[in-house]
Order: sequence, then structure tokens, then C-alpha cells
Amino acid sequence: MGKKLYVGNLPFSATEQDLSQSFAECGTVESVKIITDRDTGRSKGFGFVEMSTDDEAAEVIKQFNGATMDGRAMNISEARPQAPREGGGGRGGFGGGGGGRNRY
Repeated sequence: MGKKLYVGNLPFSATEQDLSQSFAECGTVESVKIITDRDTGRSKGFGFVEMSTDDEAAEVIKQFNGATMDGRAMNISEARPQAPREGGGGRGGFGGGGGGRNRY
């Protein structure tokens, strides 16, 4: 199984293909996902890359942590497991409704 890496401080212009091509120098890139804003689709400046082996992941960290991409020094580390989300989703919105008339 591969090792998932967190890649932070990415330039907003970076693409998944850019990361895949760069990290392929260190081995087989299994997957790349740059996190984007749900409303605008713009990059949030971080993402995740999964390498096929632990050794390849270690080489990516060694070679690219602190390296610059479009003037920004990337932060690369082993990804931590996603924390469970709190709360139960709530439906938001406003209270129920009645019509438009007051009935007295």
C-alpha cells in the first residue's frame, strides 16, 4: 500500500498534473488531489499525493519539502488520518412556516 502525503503552501496556479509530473521523479504517483473551494472552484493551496511505496514517499519529502514552486516553498509531510467530523449535519434554514397572513 502507498503512503499518502500532505502538500501545503502550493501556488494557486498549481495543477494536479504539475504535482504528478514533479513527484514522478521519485517513483510511481498513485493519485493526486488538490483541494478546491466548493463555491469558487479555486485551489485552497494544499493537496494530497499518494506514492506507491513508503520509500518513494520518503524520497518525495526529502527532495521536495521546502522546494519552491512558482515562488512558494512547499510543505510536504506524511498525511494524518482525517478526523471524524463533529455534529450531525443540521438542516439550517429558518423555522417552519405558516402562510403569509396572521390569523387572530
